[in-house]
Amino acid sequence: MKVNFSRILHYLWPHMKKHWVSFLLIFLSYGVGITLDGLIKPLVFKSIIDSFSSPLARDIILNQALHYFFIMCIIVVTHNFGFRTGDYAASYFESKVMKRLYDFTFEKLLQHSYHFFSNNFSGSIIAKSRRLTRSFETLIDILSFQIWFSFVTLLGIVFILSSRVPALAYAFLGWAVFYVLVTFLFIKKKTPLDVEEASADSLVTGRFSDAILNILNIKIFSSDKKEESHFKLVTDDEEKKRRRAWYFGNFQNIAQSAMMGVLQIAVLYYNIYFWYEGKISLGMFVLIQTYMFNLFDILWGLGRSLTKAMKVMTDMQEVINIFDTPVDIVDPKGPERLKIGQGHVVFKDVSFSYKGGNSVLQNFNLDISPGERIGLVGHSGAGKSTITKLLLRFVDISGGSILIDGQNIKNITQNDLRSVISFVPQESILFHRTIRENIAYSRPGATDEEVEAVAKKSFAHDFIMKFPKGYDTLVGERGIKLSGGERQRIAIARAMLKNAPILVLDEATSSLDSVSEKYIQDAFDELMKGKTTVVIAHRLSTISKMDKIVVLESGNIVEMGSHKELLEKGGVYAGLWGHQSGGFLEE
Repeated sequence: MKVNFSRILHYLWPHMKKHWVSFLLIFLSYGVGITLDGLIKPLVFKSIIDSFSSPLARDIILNQALHYFFIMCIIVVTHNFGFRTGDYAASYFESKVMKRLYDFTFEKLLQHSYHFFSNNFSGSIIAKSRRLTRSFETLIDILSFQIWFSFVTLLGIVFILSSRVPALAYAFLGWAVFYVLVTFLFIKKKTPLDVEEASADSLVTGRFSDAILNILNIKIFSSDKKEESHFKLVTDDEEKKRRRAWYFGNFQNIAQSAMMGVLQIAVLYYNIYFWYEGKISLGMFVLIQTYMFNLFDILWGLGRSLTKAMKVMTDMQEVINIFDTPVDIVDPKGPERLKIGQGHVVFKDVSFSYKGGNSVLQNFNLDISPGERIGLVGHSGAGKSTITKLLLRFVDISGGSILIDGQNIKNITQNDLRSVISFVPQESILFHRTIRENIAYSRPGATDEEVEAVAKKSFAHDFIMKFPKGYDTLVGERGIKLSGGERQRIAIARAMLKNAPILVLDEATSSLDSVSEKYIQDAFDELMKGKTTVVIAHRLSTISKMDKIVVLESGNIVEMGSHKELLEKGGVYAGLWGHQSGGFLEE
C-alpha cells in the first residue's frame, strides 16, 4: 500500500476549506506568537546584556534596561494572546472538520453494498474509520505547531543574523536544509515499515472484533485456547512489524542527534572565535546561542513530527482506499420517479454470476402477479436467496431485467425500491436501542399506538410488557438480550408496520417454537392479504398454503404449482415433502 498524498488531500480539502478563516487564523496567531517569543524576545535580551556590558553610566544603563523591560512586557502579553488565539482557532477548526470527516466517512461507507460489508471485518472498518479523524487531528497539530513553528523560526533567525553575522546565518540555513533532506530520506525508508505496521494493526483489530462478536460460538465449542492461539499469531506478527519500524526510528534519532551535536559544537567554536576577534558583542554571543538552542529544539521536534506525519498519513490511506473502492451497486444518475404500487414482479431472462465466474442463474424467468403468494423451495445453493437479493438489489443481475409494475428496478434509486419491499431475514439483527425504536425503524413517524398494534399482531406485546421498562427496554448489541424467537417477532412487527406492497420472508419463522409459529403464521396470513409475497422455506409446512410453490434446482425452475398440485404430480416437490426430517428439508 502506497501513500497517495494527492488522494488524501482530495478528500480532506473540501472539509477544511469550509472553515478557512479559522484555518488561516491558526497560522497567523501562532506566527505572531512564535515570532515574538522565539525571535524578538531573545533580541531584547541581547540588547539588555549589551547595555549591562557597556561603559555607560549606571543611571543611563538602568533607563535603557527599564525601556527594554516595558517592551518585554508588551511582548509577553502579545505573544501569549497570539498563542491562546491560535489554540482556540485550532480547537474550533479541528473539531468542526473532524465532525465533518466522521459524517463523510459514515456516508461513504453506507454507499457500499451489503456484499462489501459481508466481505470485510466490521471491526477493521470501524478502526480504520476512527483512525482517519484522529490522524487528521494529529496531522494538523504537526502542521501548525512543528512545521509552521520551524519555518517561521528558521526564516526569522536567518533574516536577523544575515545583517549581523552573515556566515552563521547561512550556516544555520544550509544545515537546516540538509537536516530536513536527511529526515525525508529516513521517512522514505521508514514509510513501508509504517504501512506494514498499520496493516498488521488493522488485522489485529479485525480479529479481535470477530472473536468478541462471536463469543457465543467460542463458548459453545470450547475454543478459548484455539482462539487465543490464533490471536497470538496475529499479535506476534504485529509486534515484529511494530518493533522493526520503531528500531528504524531509533536509528533515525541517532543520526539526527549526531548532526545536531556537530553543529552545536561548530557554532559554539565560531561564536567564541567571533567574540574574541571583536566581531560580535556579548549580547550577540548570547543571542546566537539562544537561537541555536531554540532551532535545535524545534528541528528535533520537526524531525520526529515529520516521521509521525507519515505514520498518520499511512493510517489515513487505509480509509482513502475504502473511499476509492468502486461502489458495486449504484443508483442511476437520472432516476425515474417511483411508480410501484401493486407489486407485479417479473424476472425476465435474468442471469447472475458471482465474481469469479460461479453462475447461479441463467435466463431465469418468473412472473408473480399482484397479491400473489409464492414459496421458493430447493436445496442449499439452488438460488433461493439469490433471487431475493436480486429483487432487493443487494446484488445486481448480470443480464436480463427485473420489473415491478412494469418499472425496471435499475431505473430507480435503491432507497425507493426498498421502500416498497418489507424484508424479514432468517436472522434478525436489532439495533442496540429500545424495542419501540427497533419496531418503528421501518416507519419513524409511527405513533406509539401503531407500534403496539403491530407488536400485538406479531405476538410480541406480551413478552415486551414483561420487561420492567416495556417498550423502552434496550435490547443490547445486535438484540442479544432477547431470545431468537423474540428478536424474530420484533422484526416481523417492524415489517408489519412498514406495510409495503411486496413482502419477502427468508424463513421468517425458523426461530420460533411450534406454538408461536402457529400464531405468527396466522398473523402472516392477515399480513399477506393484498401483498405480493415471496417466502423462502426450508420447513415446507410453512408454505403449504401459498398460491404457488416454485421448486428450484441449480438456478432453474423445475416445478411450479400449488402444494396440492405438486404432491399429486409426484415429482421433485413430492420427493422433498416425503423426505423432510422433523418438518425441515434435508440438505
